[in-house]
Amino acid sequence: MNAIVGTHDLLLVTLDTLRYDVAAAQAEAGLLTGLLPPGARWERRHSPGSFTYAAHAAVFAGFLPTPVTPGPHPRLFAATFPGSETTAPGTWVFDAPDLPAGLARAGYHTVCIGGVGFFNKRTPLGSALPGLFAESHWEPEFGVTDPASLEHQIDRAAEVLARVPGPVFLFVNVSALHQPNHFYLPGATGDSLDSHAAALRYVDRHIGRLYALMRRRRPCLAIVCSDHGTAYGEDGHVGHRIGHEVVWTVPYTHFVLESHAAV
Repeated sequence: MNAIVGTHDLLLVTLDTLRYDVAAAQAEAGLLTGLLPPGARWERRHSPGSFTYAAHAAVFAGFLPTPVTPGPHPRLFAATFPGSETTAPGTWVFDAPDLPAGLARAGYHTVCIGGVGFFNKRTPLGSALPGLFAESHWEPEFGVTDPASLEHQIDRAAEVLARVPGPVFLFVNVSALHQPNHFYLPGATGDSLDSHAAALRYVDRHIGRLYALMRRRRPCLAIVCSDHGTAYGEDGHVGHRIGHEVVWTVPYTHFVLESHAAV
């Protein structure tokens, strides 16, 4: 990461509530052609939190989802912290309370494009996570009730990237997977694993435009993962903020988007 930070843009996409089992099944069926570039694959990892706020607070401190195999596992980013067992020679270490602040000190313009309610800036709590960034955006059409939410979010990203020539750390919280998601499955009247999968296919159809925007600038390290999963009736549970396997287990991948910028 010490060779990446300073030379690449950084893109962090959290697919809010996406379950690992659904992501893996859709990939194995060949239904994800946009999210995963050639050679990329989902890793099975454990979330640092069981709901959006907790998971993102950890991620923004450098604690991305952890591989499920026994560790310790070196991290990509880490705040200065005595005794850290997951800070390795390849880890980019920042002397700041959070990753956006650390990257800002390294010359990055930090941008948040929110999705679910913890990013809506309508309350002090909904402003806490966006407040870590130099620039943050949220509109109702970015939220969980708009079936075209990701398209609207990417439209805003295009506007921002067009006026920011220097290095950028762009964070996008994709709300489409979160309940309600039944409108992605024709004829459905309630949310289900099938509509959750249909929402993922919707994201897959549109995420390529975001990747293309990043490619036009300079090389970009993209990190794409879920913040946590969600239950659809397993052991009687519905939703998240619970200690269930379907909530803790999430998909994760990272890859470099090579630049297609004109020379």
